[in-house]
Amino acid sequence: MMYALIPCCLLLAGGFLTAERRNRPRLALLLKGLASLCFVALGLLCGGRSLVTAGLALGCIADVVLGLRKLFKSRRTLFFLAGSVVFLCGHAAYLTAVWPMGRSPALCLLLGLAAGAALLGLLYSQIEAGRALRAFGAVYFGVFSLLCAAAIRNAAAAPGGFTVLFAAGVLLFISSDVLLNLYSFGRKKLGYPWRVTYSLLYYAGQLLIALSLGFT
Repeated sequence: MMYALIPCCLLLAGGFLTAERRNRPRLALLLKGLASLCFVALGLLCGGRSLVTAGLALGCIADVVLGLRKLFKSRRTLFFLAGSVVFLCGHAAYLTAVWPMGRSPALCLLLGLAAGAALLGLLYSQIEAGRALRAFGAVYFGVFSLLCAAAIRNAAAAPGGFTVLFAAGVLLFISSDVLLNLYSFGRKKLGYPWRVTYSLLYYAGQLLIALSLGFT
């Protein structure tokens, strides 16, 4: 029965995107929040309370905060940064949960930082953003890259339901974030299909992370 939350989440996400496209920001925000509640509920049902569940809950809160950009356009950047800070806290919760699971932490740290630097170099060559946003982005994607490195390390060293699903979810999540930044700040304007793509990647990633808790 709990797996019904998966199509429910995706349907609500589709409804949110449709409402947003039709310029109904309040309805879009409501549907967006409900879609995020679905993956939080799935995480709770799969694995109970844990740091991973806390990360899912923080993602839900961040979703709502980011959605407020559409209602308060004059404070768009403020809500973007606030939502990103909450997401960063969620990534930190995920990282704290999975970092101790594997070996070679020094190598994982080096690989994560190298991947983060490469990603930032590529991303910042394609977007227009001020110094404050770039500085925050360095911290944000630095932590996210460490999370990806730890998740991949765990999946490679000890493949199993939790490690593989969690790693897949994290990779979809970071792909979503990269597309979000390109869509929001890119020098080249991307069409609305990219908005749909990064949103669906995000929900798919969070759903996989929630499902991974069923294998802990």
